[in-house]
Amino acid sequence: MPRILVLYYSSYGHVRALAEAEAEGARSVPGAEVDIRRVPETVPEAVRKSAGYTPDDTPIAAPADMAAYDAIIFGTPTRFGMMAAQMKQFFDMAGGLWAQNALVGKVGAVFASTGSQHGGHEATLLTTQVPLQHFGMMVVGVPYTFAGQTSRDGIIGGSPYGAGTIVGADGALEPTETDLAGARFQGAHVARIAAALAAAPGLLEAA
Repeated sequence: MPRILVLYYSSYGHVRALAEAEAEGARSVPGAEVDIRRVPETVPEAVRKSAGYTPDDTPIAAPADMAAYDAIIFGTPTRFGMMAAQMKQFFDMAGGLWAQNALVGKVGAVFASTGSQHGGHEATLLTTQVPLQHFGMMVVGVPYTFAGQTSRDGIIGGSPYGAGTIVGADGALEPTETDLAGARFQGAHVARIAAALAAAPGLLEAA
């Protein structure tokens, strides 16, 4: 029974919506246990309110929590073509896990939201994968068996590197059904791979 963690940071709710779809997809795999958590906020509450950030009562994770899972799916908004500072700080606090090789062999994946089609969407997905490989995780994207990513019907987020959504410069756009379907696909894809690895525990030790 693989344990899957969907871990995200969201300012205005777009990444949270994708996180819920990722979890839905992961739960569709028989036996998968799925938790949704968010990384700690670093912005003062007064600033959050003045900026119109969406309230979020999702439980907060600590870096040490990641060791208990077989797969972790990370979600972040784009900040100048890279992950949000909140997610980066969370990674920076996980040095103890890195030193212990605690995440080696676990499945990792990334999804993201971006203000525009060319505002760093793929760059964010790719650069967020870099620390996962330093942790020794096996990175999973969204293969083209999810045909939605080749659609030309409107603005579609996501790529082979991970699910995603385009929210517009003012954040007014919500994830499309294709975006959500891509997130569900990725969640299920990660869970199936994690389940296969969990069923063969000696495989990684032999490698």
